[in-house]
Amino acid sequence: MLNRRQFLAASGWAGASLALSGLVGSAGGVSAPDPALDADTFHGLRRYARTPLGDIAYVAQGSGDAALFLHGFPLNGFQWRGVLPRLAPYRRCIAPDFLGLGYTRVADGQSVEPAQQVRMLLALMEALDLPSVDLVANDSGGAVAQLLLAQHPDRVRTVLLTNCDTEIDSPPAALLPVIVLARQGRFVDEWLGRWHADRVLARSPEGIGGMCYADAAHPTDDAIDTYFGPLLSTQHRTGLANAYAIALSRNALAGTADALRRSRAPVRVVWGMADTIFAARNMDYLGEAFGNFRGVRQLQGSKLFWPEERPDVVAEEARALWRAWTPALTRR
Repeated sequence: MLNRRQFLAASGWAGASLALSGLVGSAGGVSAPDPALDADTFHGLRRYARTPLGDIAYVAQGSGDAALFLHGFPLNGFQWRGVLPRLAPYRRCIAPDFLGLGYTRVADGQSVEPAQQVRMLLALMEALDLPSVDLVANDSGGAVAQLLLAQHPDRVRTVLLTNCDTEIDSPPAALLPVIVLARQGRFVDEWLGRWHADRVLARSPEGIGGMCYADAAHPTDDAIDTYFGPLLSTQHRTGLANAYAIALSRNALAGTADALRRSRAPVRVVWGMADTIFAARNMDYLGEAFGNFRGVRQLQGSKLFWPEERPDVVAEEARALWRAWTPALTRR
């Protein structure tokens, strides 16, 4: 339940969000064609940034100030294929693949734990000459976004968080069976492998579709191939993905509360209320966690990976948040 601070922040935000929502559709109330990138186009846009941690795969669109889009587990940057073209007119939109997931080539011996994901983002920013960024994040990517804000507040302009880890719920209880199987070296083969081989199962109530998506058409065949194919391609890649899951067993956000409370970057939260992985109490916690909190928007019926299904909402909220940022806010 929202407290008074959250309610006032959300109420003050409503005007900006509604004003921007009128710009999403085309004139006359007719919806514009979906600009989402198809799989072939997305793969064709992929580039690699060479860093000490590995060759970091990323897709970028747009120009100007940069925004980083941080995906969930076990997904990759393809999660943002509907968001990038919507926001490319306003930012240089960059969707990297985390260490151990997607198409990133991890350096030999490199850890894939959350603290190293922060190092990877800083190295990527250095490689791409990005002094500061806006962050948009989902699921475990939200934990990395909070770590980056806590440890390097000068590098973060704004943060848009969707359903994700918090200091009080990391890892969530629903992830514990995944961690157990990953420790046995079985998670990728026995879960992702089965879903990759059987798309109907993947979209069923027992699959990732029923667990994490509201629309029974998700994940699409292209998404299944793009998310799981790389992780099943070699034993080495399978081991890295299992290692990513194992690394989530330790609460990487423990001890970040004071730093997040001191942060001045505007932070907005959009929460899918039908999430079966992260409880709604995490949404309430986030409402008190940041020094410059900009309110919560609740999406009824939406689950963990709703940003993939509702990229228009991500775009609407990001634009409103970016308009709210001024340098003075981060210097106070």
